[in-house]
Amino acid sequence: MPNPVLAIVGRPNVGKSTIFNRLAGERISIVEDIPGVTRDRIYAQGEWMGRTFDIIDTGGIDIQDEPFMSQIKLQAQVAIEEADVILFITSVREGVTDADEHVARLLYRSGKPVILAVNKADNPQMRADVFDFYSLGLGQPYPLSGSHGLGLGDMLDAVIAEFPSSDELAEEEDIIKFCLIGRPNVGKSSLVNAILGEERVIVSEIAGTTRDAVDTSFEDDEGTRFRMIDTAGIRKKGKVSESTEKFSVMRSLRAIDRSDVVLMVLNAEEGIQEQDKKVAGYAHEAGKGILIIVNKWDKLEKDNNTMKEFETEIRDEFQYLSYAPILYVSAITKQRLSHIPDKIKDINASQTRRISSSLLNDVLMDAIARNPTPTDKGRRLKISYATQVAVKPPTFVLFVNEPELLHFSYERYIENQIRKNFEFDGTPFRVIARQKK
Repeated sequence: MPNPVLAIVGRPNVGKSTIFNRLAGERISIVEDIPGVTRDRIYAQGEWMGRTFDIIDTGGIDIQDEPFMSQIKLQAQVAIEEADVILFITSVREGVTDADEHVARLLYRSGKPVILAVNKADNPQMRADVFDFYSLGLGQPYPLSGSHGLGLGDMLDAVIAEFPSSDELAEEEDIIKFCLIGRPNVGKSSLVNAILGEERVIVSEIAGTTRDAVDTSFEDDEGTRFRMIDTAGIRKKGKVSESTEKFSVMRSLRAIDRSDVVLMVLNAEEGIQEQDKKVAGYAHEAGKGILIIVNKWDKLEKDNNTMKEFETEIRDEFQYLSYAPILYVSAITKQRLSHIPDKIKDINASQTRRISSSLLNDVLMDAIARNPTPTDKGRRLKISYATQVAVKPPTFVLFVNEPELLHFSYERYIENQIRKNFEFDGTPFRVIARQKK
């Protein structure tokens, strides 16, 4: 179930990044007293009163690049599109400005819930001055001090009250959700069109054409329901020329969070690049099922060893994705595209597979008999029991005498033995050591 989204908007130098860092519980955004320090959109997770939510810091207004008002308008519009609730930050020191009024009009017309926060209210006199902000027409202004953390609780209570209920956010459990990720121009839009058999997404040879995530539902011949989330390409920092493209990173990562299975799309002509590894790494860390798609396979001059050589390169570059199957396709010729839905179903089954404790411990004891547990300074690791505690991704807990004795290499050995005995194709899984009480 996706988290609700809180977008932080406001003109430069009102303290958006300071408040973002407070809500995220760590120093993520650069905080300096210079307008426009936050160049890229940054996101994180926050939690209040047991409710987890995603936070977007929509800094990055650079008054040098474009007219001031057009940049503010762009920021507000994209935040309106992405957010469930908008946190509008102003500053009591400057009072209500023309820029504040401009943003307020945009937010008011959006129909989205807006919480008005007045930052830098560091003392009682300043807190009394926040009443001027009622003139923005957005309801009660909440006085804050981002630098001291004052007033955040009342403001967060108001934010949480406006979030959609958990029931509204819940999606159908029997739909397999998947997304396509990868650098711009690897052919994601063409793959969407080819899989669906119709022109659902604009296809262009210009990298980054697909700006918005487009969700499309369909069924295969067996009646299995899918939801495809086509994402904008994740772009390298410093390579973004249009302001709206900056949000493609956040959209792509949210698409991964919403998905059960991630299709990592590579360009056969260009090979593997550093950005591919970063994108795949996020999906792996998120515990999603992964299918590696090598697109434009028809464009290569091939011999009997081409596929084997390409697979070797993939396994070398993506060593942490050894579990992910590889499919060589062409969106143009439709080569092997029919295999994609079946592969997604297999990976989704792996993501949700549960192993009984008795069977799991039989495999574990056999593995220990063939390769005894390691020792460290005379102490030997003792594994008493194992059980599966979660799915998506499958998660196993080992009850041991001393968790620190479970070395990474032996943990990998246990993981390999579980994979050898049970079908977990296409999914990462987690092994956690806990001290036996």
